[in-house]
Amino acid sequence: MGDRAPSGGGPPGSRTTGEVPQSARIWNYWLGGKDNFPADRAAGDQFVSAYPEIVDIARQSRAFLSRAVLYLAGEVGIRQFLDIGTGLPTVDNTHEVAQRAVPEARVVYVDNDPLVLEHARALLTSTPEGATSYIEADLREPGRILHEAGSTLDFDRPVALMLLNILGHVPRYEEARSTVSRLVGALAPGSHLVVADSTDVFTGERFRTAIGMWNRVSETPYFLRTPEMIEGYFDGLDLLEPGVVPVSRWRAGPRADGPPVEVDEFCGVGRKAS
Repeated sequence: MGDRAPSGGGPPGSRTTGEVPQSARIWNYWLGGKDNFPADRAAGDQFVSAYPEIVDIARQSRAFLSRAVLYLAGEVGIRQFLDIGTGLPTVDNTHEVAQRAVPEARVVYVDNDPLVLEHARALLTSTPEGATSYIEADLREPGRILHEAGSTLDFDRPVALMLLNILGHVPRYEEARSTVSRLVGALAPGSHLVVADSTDVFTGERFRTAIGMWNRVSETPYFLRTPEMIEGYFDGLDLLEPGVVPVSRWRAGPRADGPPVEVDEFCGVGRKAS
């Protein structure tokens, strides 16, 4: 589950007035943001009471995004990013990290929640040298996403495709894999795929119970994947070291108090060779 969920449903205006909890705002609350309402905070606190680890997962997930984007922009030389399932802006969003490393980076954000896009347009401003644009579309519309993103991105050159905390909202795993395959298939050689989603490797039944509680009340149900399923998204790509690992351990620096914690969200980064 995450800030980057496909959203929908709810009474007219309920997602913007705060009467109904909304996943992007709940994730924003867990990250210490201010773009949330009492209903979101109540729902977030209820989930935390059942599964306190979710706050650390949210923070570690955001830190992974920063490390992955910095690596791709700084070391690999990627200059274009397609971030699907944007979520509400917090700190160190994709374009901010990328454009700190390379001011000319071009970023397209995609979300199907008008509230998210309203915040994005107001808060996510590009450097003069680069570009930042926004598309209102659903992950399950890859053709539309690619067509509209082509106004900002050059698909004849490498692109980093960011799919963080969103594929778990697709109920059928094979549909999620097919969607990833269609998106990656349109990218040039040298492009990279970045994926992160939640698992139940370390906390097992407690996380499954909390997710079940979430799914009974949420307009955006979430489906846990195994690390092996997450690795399946990279079929046909060169999976970079250290492979599919907890987000807290992907190329994380040393800590004074020991190795990074293990959290139930796994990630990977893969390169398209041809």
